[in-house]
Amino acid sequence: MRSLHRRFGKVILICLIVFITWMLVVDKALYLKHSGVESFLGIFDSSPLDISKRNSEVVSQRLNLIRKNDTTVLNDIFICVKTTKKFHKVRMQVLLDTWISLARNQTYIFTDEIDTDLADKIDVSHIINTECRADHHRTALVCKMAQEFDWFINSKKRWFCHFDDDNYVNIDGLVTFLQQYNHTDDWYLGRPSLSHPIEVVDRITNQKIAFWFATGGAGMCISRSLALKMVPHAGGGRLMKTASNIRLPDDCTIGYVINTLLNVELTVIKRFHSHLEALKKIRITDIKDQLTFGFALDKTKAVVDIPGFPEEKDPTRFWSIHCHLYPELKQCLTGEISHINITIA
Repeated sequence: MRSLHRRFGKVILICLIVFITWMLVVDKALYLKHSGVESFLGIFDSSPLDISKRNSEVVSQRLNLIRKNDTTVLNDIFICVKTTKKFHKVRMQVLLDTWISLARNQTYIFTDEIDTDLADKIDVSHIINTECRADHHRTALVCKMAQEFDWFINSKKRWFCHFDDDNYVNIDGLVTFLQQYNHTDDWYLGRPSLSHPIEVVDRITNQKIAFWFATGGAGMCISRSLALKMVPHAGGGRLMKTASNIRLPDDCTIGYVINTLLNVELTVIKRFHSHLEALKKIRITDIKDQLTFGFALDKTKAVVDIPGFPEEKDPTRFWSIHCHLYPELKQCLTGEISHINITIA
């Protein structure tokens, strides 16, 4: 009788474990389904009994990195652009017509609403409606970054490169630049907007911490090796929980995960530029060597000082930069460029 009770108890215990495991899987699946991306662990493709197999895929991906040491090409880069509905015309149109036109298959736009202003210029499958709030609050920014990160992990590409909707990206320069780094190593590439580490109190430990972060306004790139190590803190929507612990926005939270939790240093790349800099100081002869440029058309008037199209047609100076890099393009030869009157940034 006791033997029968033991067997029955074991069956109940096994059933309970399977049930709890299944609930955890379903919980994660709901987030991933909402964000429009299936987990790189294959949440929707296997039963609960395959959990160990799916979890082992993280290790498998790391092992596969070692076998792929050939030269990085454009298609190895997952390019994210974060934007919002109100900037689809005043910011995204010039990006779509210039640098994104050179990397449409590699670029994904993360926004809060899909409309024809975007769908006319890029495949709708590359426009991700995050359903995040359409404002600049830290929670809305982290919400979009969390989905960017999950989409990158699912893509299995080598490099995760994030940019804002006020960035011009030198695509050819970016590819050549990343070829200098091994995606199988841990690389966090970008430029801080502060001259010192940011200081904050961790709500979990109640301790004061300081760390460096690459400002999203200048752009940043993370190797796949490092991104896989970030998954426990940033994958599956966990970036939002991590951000709430330090009450900081998306780029700061990425820096916190990498610099504090994983103890990986930021490699400062001064060829990334945001609107926070004195962009007019960039010399014309150095344009081709830079990776990104920003702009701001408020009272700071932060734009690159470059000859080219008149200011009324090219207030961001992005078309002038584009034609400086690619003078053979038809629009550059004819001077017939798309332009929108922008009064604010």
